[in-house]
Amino acid sequence: MSVNIQMSIRKNMLFVRLNGELDQAVTEKLKIRISELIDKYEIKYLIFNFEKLNFMDSSGVGFIIGRYSQVRRRNGRIVICSMNRLIERIFNLSGLKKICSVAANETEAAKIVEVM
Repeated sequence: MSVNIQMSIRKNMLFVRLNGELDQAVTEKLKIRISELIDKYEIKYLIFNFEKLNFMDSSGVGFIIGRYSQVRRRNGRIVICSMNRLIERIFNLSGLKKICSVAANETEAAKIVEVM
């Protein structure tokens, strides 16, 4: 299975909605595209919606860590929202919780970054 990706920009926030699997085949292309958008639109906050993500391997974890480093250079932040139990478990075991904020949904995620 592959992944369907939707992205939108609002102010200095990039919303990334993933539907499917986040694995090595996806992360290479996604890393390039998101990096381009961060630079072009001066994105400070990345909001990942994992509501429809049903798989993530270690390359997905590495992908998020890499984007974290990129937005930190802009004093930005990553917010993950709408995680299912499997993704939440991976998120907790990998230590991503230490570098990313967690929100119930995109509206809450936007509120988190707007007060920063």
